[in-house]
Amino acid sequence: MYMYSKRQQLVGDLTDLIRSGRLANGERLPGENQLALRYQVSRGTVRSALSELQQLELISTQAGVGSFVTFDGVQLDQRIGWARALADAGAPVTTELLGIETVQDQALHEEFGQETYVAVRRLRRERDRGVSLETATVPAVGPLADLPGTGLRDGSLTKTLEAAGLVAVGGDQWISTERLDACAAELLGRSIGELFLRAERTSVDVEGRLVERVVSLLDPDRFQFHLTFGHR
Repeated sequence: MYMYSKRQQLVGDLTDLIRSGRLANGERLPGENQLALRYQVSRGTVRSALSELQQLELISTQAGVGSFVTFDGVQLDQRIGWARALADAGAPVTTELLGIETVQDQALHEEFGQETYVAVRRLRRERDRGVSLETATVPAVGPLADLPGTGLRDGSLTKTLEAAGLVAVGGDQWISTERLDACAAELLGRSIGELFLRAERTSVDVEGRLVERVVSLLDPDRFQFHLTFGHR
């Protein structure tokens, strides 16, 4: 009688869960450690099984599993908006809305095909000193096209996007540095040429359409970026 190996059993069980819909599209699989304990195999065997599932186009895997921003060592959840995240963390930071306007963005037009966008600019201060300057650009579709006149829902861009039916499921983020120009330096109360972190985050919905692109200039003495990868 033919006996299945533990690796084959793992591949078979996960295949059945996925094809039966019990593991839905986009749902996260159990971690490597959890699967290794459950099937009494090594993590190398688990990785081999997951590789086979990937070859069968049943799952997709990536080395990086997440990144987050910290302010003075406190983790901030970018998904709920930094203003709320800072408030939840107890940071004494105030947010000032600098303006909402309809804009043209050639780079976004080439990438996503939308011709008109709405830019929301915000400044965050700790007392009289600016700690971040942010421009969020969203597609001028549906109720978002009227934002320059109607304003943000409850003062929150996150709530405004959700009300418009735009929900981010993925995207990418680039981190670099940038020296402040005269305009940014004046707004932040800093010196021209001072070095800030520059974060550019692009979020898309389940169909790959733009939800928002956020470009932030962040005080490197107060903000840090942390990347997690693999399984711990």
